[in-house]
Amino acid sequence: MKNDKIILQINNLVKEYFENISYDFKAGQSKIPLAVPSYNHEEVIESIDSLLNTCVTMGSKVKQFEEKFAKYVGRKHAIMINSGSSANLLSLAILTNPKFSKKLNSGDEIITPALTWSTTVYPMVNNGLKPVFVDVDLETFCLDENKIEEAITKKTKAIMPVHLLGNTANMSKIQEIADRHDLFIIEDSCEAHGAEFNRKKIGSFGDMSTFSFFLSHHITTIEGGMLLTDNDELYELGKSLRAFGWIRDLNKKDKIKDEFPDIDPRFLFLNMGFNMRPTEIQGAFGIHQIDKLEKFIQIRTENAQFWNKKLDKYSAYLQLPKELPNSRHAYFGYSILIKNDAPFSYKQFGGFLESKNIEVRPIMAGNIVEQPSSQLYEYKISNNLTNSTYIMKNGLFLPNHHMIGTLERQYITDTIIEFIEKRIWENN
Repeated sequence: MKNDKIILQINNLVKEYFENISYDFKAGQSKIPLAVPSYNHEEVIESIDSLLNTCVTMGSKVKQFEEKFAKYVGRKHAIMINSGSSANLLSLAILTNPKFSKKLNSGDEIITPALTWSTTVYPMVNNGLKPVFVDVDLETFCLDENKIEEAITKKTKAIMPVHLLGNTANMSKIQEIADRHDLFIIEDSCEAHGAEFNRKKIGSFGDMSTFSFFLSHHITTIEGGMLLTDNDELYELGKSLRAFGWIRDLNKKDKIKDEFPDIDPRFLFLNMGFNMRPTEIQGAFGIHQIDKLEKFIQIRTENAQFWNKKLDKYSAYLQLPKELPNSRHAYFGYSILIKNDAPFSYKQFGGFLESKNIEVRPIMAGNIVEQPSSQLYEYKISNNLTNSTYIMKNGLFLPNHHMIGTLERQYITDTIIEFIEKRIWENN
């Protein structure tokens, strides 16, 4: 009873602490960062509950978050893991596992966009697969579906589109190609929480899909990731590989343990695996964060629509983000591509914004082939990667998150206009 009172006091203090946090934006003085943590007292109190009851490793809160996230995206199964990068690694480890009925073999090829993030590609190499890089669409920054089929060979076994910065690849055409050539689809949706294609959630199209809950993403579990699938075999393999290859989480664990009566079933290893387990702290965050996702997306969308309207008059110099018809962009960031005819460079533009306390960054890893790490593994390039290279050299994205309000977005707008108008005047 005494401890119950202490816990109540702790919870009230945590809530009071967050209620007392104030943010007073001062244009030109306050920094506008690329990301701001999206949690408050609810996640902290839930985490403290886990810490105090000592149930801190993967348990009921992780399971609850898995169920809520699967329902949100529209998938049958969800496997929470310790990061989005691990989700990508796990998805390909499943496909190359000896126990998988349609196992991929060493040297098999996966088609994926060159404009990407590093740990979309590295798990392919880690699992003995060869990435085949295809260029992206210049407007969506996503895999150009019209260039996929020319990259397909006898060794092609899968397509791994990346829904970059919350925009959507053309999943209907990608699905058609995959069905025609009997290819797996793994959707890298790590930056696309809540995005939609043809009014269907991104992450619900492929054989598997992956998400990240890193601190800077739409919702966060500090670190964390999720693998989704509708396939029972992939799900069972994924649960085993997530935790050492043991049988504890498998549906048929009772039948399996009867086959090996001399081995303690708690430590019965049926497969090879990893330790990708999340903690209950991450689950505690997730069960509250998922309920806030739609609100966060709404804020990002309103910001993007505001900037699109205000900056459209500079379309001769700037390419702004666009949505595909009947789709929803989730706006992980607000991308701007500097056109060749602009009287300023990407570096000049980004440098000016940084000097005004607006943080910017490149478009993810850019054309991954141009990164020095590409010298360490085998890959193929299909045709050319002109758009990926152009975006790498001329693109950046601005902060767009739940803490960008009316004052912040207006200041960002005013700063961009100030820079462009000065450059126009100087070049006349």
